[in-house]
Formats: sequence, structure tokens, C-alpha cells
Amino acid sequence: MHKRPQNKLNASYLTDPIAADRELWGRETSLHTRRGFLKKSGLMAMSTALGMRIPFAALMPAGMIPAAFAASNAPDVIPSKDGLIVLNDRPLNAETPAHLLNDAVTPNNRMFVRNNGVPPTNIDADNWQLSIAGESCIRPTSFSIADLRARFETVTLQLQLECGGNGRSEFVPAASGNQWTTGAIGCPTFTGVRLRDVLNYCGVAEDAVYVGYYGADTHTSGDPDLDPISRGVPIGKAMERECLIAWAMNGEDIPLQNGYPLRLVCAGWPGSVSGKWLNRLVIRDRVHDGEKMSPPSYSVPANPVAPGSRVPNEDMRIIESMPVKSLVTFPQSGITHDFRERLSVNGHAWAGDNQISAVFISIDFGTSWLPTSVQPAANRLSWQSWQSWVNLPEPGYYEIWARAMDERGRSQPMVVPGWNPRGYLNNACHRIAVQAV
Repeated sequence: MHKRPQNKLNASYLTDPIAADRELWGRETSLHTRRGFLKKSGLMAMSTALGMRIPFAALMPAGMIPAAFAASNAPDVIPSKDGLIVLNDRPLNAETPAHLLNDAVTPNNRMFVRNNGVPPTNIDADNWQLSIAGESCIRPTSFSIADLRARFETVTLQLQLECGGNGRSEFVPAASGNQWTTGAIGCPTFTGVRLRDVLNYCGVAEDAVYVGYYGADTHTSGDPDLDPISRGVPIGKAMERECLIAWAMNGEDIPLQNGYPLRLVCAGWPGSVSGKWLNRLVIRDRVHDGEKMSPPSYSVPANPVAPGSRVPNEDMRIIESMPVKSLVTFPQSGITHDFRERLSVNGHAWAGDNQISAVFISIDFGTSWLPTSVQPAANRLSWQSWQSWVNLPEPGYYEIWARAMDERGRSQPMVVPGWNPRGYLNNACHRIAVQAV
């Protein structure tokens, strides 16, 4: 069991980071966001605001604001969801604070919510129908959930789902959309049938290119002729063993906000390809053209662009596999710790379609890195847990950074990666604040 440190780091700043910003604005005019940047001359102002020394201040990347100012607190306002922070209420979107994601398997009440429309009501799961059709479907068929259970092998896998915009709040200049920090990620178990088994049963023509989905959620405008979202994946991804049509999450009915009674799970790609309230699949002879399939939705520039640039749609590419990423889930950012005792640190790492090969942590703003012990994945496309410990050499303010590397040698950047208009694919190192006393 972990000995939980006290969470006392300048509580006034942790509970009201915007007020902290205002105070720092008065002391250092180069500060522009609590997740943004500040000149080296501002380190004294930061140290004063934190009320403590920053032992490795000289090693801090130029302009980076302490993680202590990025913390926030919010009450649980979503039924059956514990401690999530609501970013938007129509449609409902809510993220999970990093320290609430410490479980190896994400509990149902800690799974983030990412909706584009309004979930259906008065759901009759016993009579729910999933239709399979499309230009490249040889035998269009409809299934009840009972049919799926009876005709195909039932499979349970632990699978990671992450919103493509996770980390959007750190981009400068700001990108439009929900301002996710780090909590649009989860890795529960899903139970259902393999998508490929169902597609093969219905017959996949040789000209098949894509599989698209439709759900029973409705557009926020109330217009029944508009789909809130209808995306999909290339046929090769759809045929992977890990792609599921699922009816259960962690052995229970999928929570309503996460897609009850039936959803698609295509892990490793943006969560938007894993359609919820699933009632129709189409096997297409072309790239699916449903709502939010066209740029700039879930697309990034095909080539690097200058921050703030306007990027023509024809110069965008659809996001596929997600980048390598990690999260510190213990301890909670903002804790106070006795520097004479070693501090346990742990978290998770994932890498889209790939596996994690290593995770490193740093206490000196990325100047040096310590290896961690990385656990094997429960199955392909599950995140991997890691654990380590650090010694803090003297009292003062520290940040613990985590950096993961995948099996192809790709590593997380220490700062926010290339800017894009919609703020997708931020996989910068996660960092937490610690006060050593």
C-alpha cells in the first residue's frame, strides 16, 4: 500500500489557479496562461508565489510555468461518475483528474465522457437492433444483442480509449474545442464480439475500403435529419482481433454516457472512431463520409505549420493511430512530502497501435531521467502500468515528469508538440507538482 502524502501545496493556488494567474500577471507580465510560458526572469516571481525555493530552477525549460498552477478542483455533478470535471454540458463532456486514474483497470465511475450529441432515452436493450449494410456488404443483416451473444464468440479485452483532443488546453495559440487537460483517457475492460466476426458473417466484398458507424444519439439542435457524429475506420483496422462490438464494461452494462447498450471499440485510434449507442454499421467502398469525417474534424496538417496558421482542408490528413503518451497517477499533483523519505511514483503509458518499451521520470525538469519498472500489457491495445520512486535532495518545489517510449523508439516530447488548428495529439510529458519539506 502507498503511504499517501498530504496534499497541501499552496492550497489557495491549487483551488483557484485563475486567481494565481492574476497575481502572477501583476508580478510578471510575460505570463499569458497557467499552462503557457514565462521568461527566466519570472522564476523569482514564481518562487515567491509558490512560497518556496525551486532547487532545479536553472534547469527549467525557458518560459515553463509550474505545474502547481495548473491544478483545479471540481465537484462530482454527473450521476454515477465520481469526481469528473465537467468541461461542457451540452453535449456533455467531462474528464477524469489524473490521480483518479490510478487503478490498473479504469472503473466505470472514472471513465471520461466525450459526447457529440444527446444520448438516447427510454432504451429497450432487449429489442435493440444493430443493422449491417453498405455498398460492400454482401448480405445485409440485423442483429439483436441476444443474436450477437448467440452467434459469435464472446470476448473480453482491456482496451484504452483516448479522445483525440486530450491535452488541447496546452496549445498556444489556443485551439477551439473542449479544453481537455490530461483526463480524456481510460482503459476499462470491454465484453462483446469481434467486429470482424460480424462483418465476415455478413460478407465483405473485395472492394471494401472503410467501415462507418451510426448511433442513436441525436443532434444538439434537435434536428432529426442531422447526425451528431458518424465516423469509422479503414477495413484493415476494423478486421483487427481487438476491435469489438461491446455490450459490457468491466463486467457490467456500459454506462449510459459511455454508450449503453451497445458500442464500437476500436482502441489505439481517436475515441471518436468508437461509436456509442451503436445501431448501424456500413461497409463502404470508399472512405466513409459521415458527420465529422471531413477535415478539419479529427484531422491534422499533413506537414508542420506555424502556430496560428490557417490550414486548407486539402492539406489535412485524418488521424489514425494515437501517439505515445504517459500519465503520473500517483501521487496527486500538489502534495507535500518529507524530503527525507523516498517518494513512490506510478502511472500508465500507452502508444496507439504500438506497445510501450520504456518509461522514464525526471525531477530536474527533464535534464536527467530515471528508468521505471513497466508492466506488460493485459493484451494488445491496453495501457501498461509503471512504477518507480524518487529521492528529493532538499526542501523546495519540484516537478515529477514522465516520458514514455514505444517499441519503435518514438518518445514523448518534453513540451507541447507541433501546433494544429484543432489542438489534437498533444503528447507532451505529463508533470505533477510536489512540495518537499
